[in-house]
Amino acid sequence: MIDSLYPAPLARRAWALARRWALAWWRIIDLGAVVLVLLCSPSSYRRAARARLAQQIYTDTVPILAGFTALAALLSLVITHIVVVTALSYGLTRYALEMVIRVLVLELIPLTAALFVAMRTTIPGAAQLAQLRRSGALQALRAQGGDPVRMEFLPRVLAGAYASVTLAALSCVVALVMAYLGVYGLTTAGLPAYTRMFGQVFTPSVTLVFALKTLLSSLAVALIPMASSLYPAHSSALQRRHAAGQGGLARLFAVLLLIELVSLLGNYY
Repeated sequence: MIDSLYPAPLARRAWALARRWALAWWRIIDLGAVVLVLLCSPSSYRRAARARLAQQIYTDTVPILAGFTALAALLSLVITHIVVVTALSYGLTRYALEMVIRVLVLELIPLTAALFVAMRTTIPGAAQLAQLRRSGALQALRAQGGDPVRMEFLPRVLAGAYASVTLAALSCVVALVMAYLGVYGLTTAGLPAYTRMFGQVFTPSVTLVFALKTLLSSLAVALIPMASSLYPAHSSALQRRHAAGQGGLARLFAVLLLIELVSLLGNYY
C-alpha cells in the first residue's frame, strides 16, 4: 500500500520538470526571434545603439583575442607534431597533414572557440544581466521608456556571437599556418602541395558545413546563457538558482553537441 503512494509525486515531479524544460526552450526560441526582429529594425542602428554595440563588441572580443590565438597556435603545433610522428611510424606520412586540418581546423577550433567565448564572455555577461534584473535596473529602464532587450540584451548577444566567429576564423588561419610550419618548416617548397591538399579538404559542401557550424555555435553560446538571465526564478532559494544555472549550461552543451554531431554527419556521411 505504501508503494502505491509513490507514482503520484513522481508523476508530478516529471510533469513539473517537463514544463520547466519546455518553458526554458520556448524562452530561448522566443528571444532568438526577438533578436532577429531587432536586427532587421532600423531603430537598432541609431548612433547611441551603434556606440553601445561597438563598445560591447570591443569589451567581449579584444581582451581574449591574443590569449586564445596563442593557445590555438600552441595547440596546433602540439597536435601537428603528434600526428606527423605517429603517421611516420605507420608509413602514412602523406595523410598526416590532411588529418591535422580535418581534426584541428574543421572540428576542434570552432568548438573550442565557442566554449572559450562562453566561459570568458557570455556566461559572465549573463550573470551581469541577471544582476541588473535582480537589482531592478531593467525595470527602471523600462519605466523610463527604454527597452531592456534592445539596450542590454541585444548588444551582449551580438558581441558574444561576433567574438566567437572572430576567434574561430582567426584561430583557423593561425592553425593552418602552424600546421604548414610544423610539417614543411620555414620554406615555400611545400606551398603547391599544401594548397592542393587544402582545396581537396575544403570542398564546397565541407566549407558550407564548416561555416554553418561556426555560425550556429556562436549563436548558441551567445543566446542560451543570456536567455536564462532575463527571467526571474519562481523560487528565491539559492539551490533553485544554482539548478537553473546548471540547466542553462546543460542546454548549451547539448546544443553544441548536437551541432557537432550534425556537422560530422554532413562531412563524412
